Amino acid sequence: MSEREHWTTDRIHDQAGRVFVVTGANSGLGLATTRALAHAGGHVVLAVRDEEKGRRAAAEITAERPDAVLEVRRLDLADLDSVRAFADRLRGDHPRLDGLVNNAGLMAPPRSLSPQGHELQFACNHLGHFALTGLLLDRLTAGTDPRVVTVTSVNHRRAHLRFDDLTGERHYAPMAFYNQSKLANAVFGRELHRRLTAAGSPVRSVLAHPGYTATHLQTNVTFGLWRVLLGRLGNPLFAQPAARGALPQLYAATEPGVAGGEFIGPDGPAELRGAPTRVRLAPRATEPETGRRLWDLSEQLTDVRYQFSR
Repeated sequence: MSEREHWTTDRIHDQAGRVFVVTGANSGLGLATTRALAHAGGHVVLAVRDEEKGRRAAAEITAERPDAVLEVRRLDLADLDSVRAFADRLRGDHPRLDGLVNNAGLMAPPRSLSPQGHELQFACNHLGHFALTGLLLDRLTAGTDPRVVTVTSVNHRRAHLRFDDLTGERHYAPMAFYNQSKLANAVFGRELHRRLTAAGSPVRSVLAHPGYTATHLQTNVTFGLWRVLLGRLGNPLFAQPAARGALPQLYAATEPGVAGGEFIGPDGPAELRGAPTRVRLAPRATEPETGRRLWDLSEQLTDVRYQFSR
């Protein structure tokens, strides 16, 4: 068995002095990621929609490691005004960032729109992270071994981007639009890598997926059939715990040998569980024209223009 197959959080290098932002940090994969980074000595900003839940999560970690350095800050990724407010406050307090883990997600709600009028899953899972990354890019550029880790899903391979109906006005299916948002994550992460590389930026864009992991994402699904299939039946039978599911994104965020543009996922059958390894993106996620089209549209919808610098 190779060294990589034994990779666990015990293998994370000392992260003392490094500052990370983790979105959706109060539960599931985000909490597991925050816990591991804090235990490795990292300073972690918990970016959460519900500050009370964020404070409880931080207290849980501090009870385990009293010297943990944690901040709890409100961020509603579905609301671009909240994203800008979060980024403005963070920029005022932190001259540099070393890691951004775009982890938070929403799965299969009934059709609804964000405050800016975008389909809610596309707004939260993709547009919010696109805007956040762009608004914090200069702070990441000033960091040490800086990385943006965007969490997608195996479901990105089942999706296509509905550029002619992104709000689902003509036809909406909860899981199809979730899958679309995860494909958007994959396309974004790869296109970000291409642009960072062209600019000679020190920031690395890395993608990760957790396989099939038991989190509140499935149990909080509001669409009845999917809630039963994913949460009540699938999680107990097939899912791995969040601490295991978070390993690919932790590997992507901390392992020295990870290169920009790589995609990290579980090494088990169908990539549903297992140890972190390099996996392949769906071909449509790597198409340059798709990347450019989504990027231009995302800049238009968020009014965030990336400023790349060395």
